[in-house]
Amino acid sequence: MLGPRLETRRLILRPPAREDLDPFAAYMADVRTAKYLGGVLNRATAWRQWAAVTGAWTLNGFSMFSVIDKSTGRWIGCGGPWMPEGWPGTEVGWGIVADAQRQGYAKEAATAAIDWAFDTLGWSEVIHCIEPANEASIATARSLGSTLLRTGVASPPPIETAWDVYGQTREQWIARRTGG
Repeated sequence: MLGPRLETRRLILRPPAREDLDPFAAYMADVRTAKYLGGVLNRATAWRQWAAVTGAWTLNGFSMFSVIDKSTGRWIGCGGPWMPEGWPGTEVGWGIVADAQRQGYAKEAATAAIDWAFDTLGWSEVIHCIEPANEASIATARSLGSTLLRTGVASPPPIETAWDVYGQTREQWIARRTGG
């Protein structure tokens, strides 16, 4: 395994594995879940994207985790630290399969990943790159305590879009988590 295994009340976050490709490819083929991730991908292109996520563990020492439902063992999404070359900052992102959305999984996974990014990776800020029309992700970012930092950040290929960047500092995160 390339990285740690994190556990929350309902989830296991672990580095991606070969067996995650089928559910990831289905996730990226679903217009509902791929809409704000650059659009629907065919299986071959999804494989390349999954290989980049997996390879980032070797290149950066961190990357997105596979998000696994503890009660079923099912892959329900991905989330975690993400910062490929040319990225606008130290991001923690998330994505959950359509039939598991609106159950708090994105926030639960992001919370564990943000804790890990601040505590283990030593990040001083965490951001979330979100398309302005993605109301669900904006709500998740705000529920995590992130605020709009800047707008109009264009991502490098393969996703060609402008994002709003939400985020917070390590100090803001700790103050919020400890009630201070």
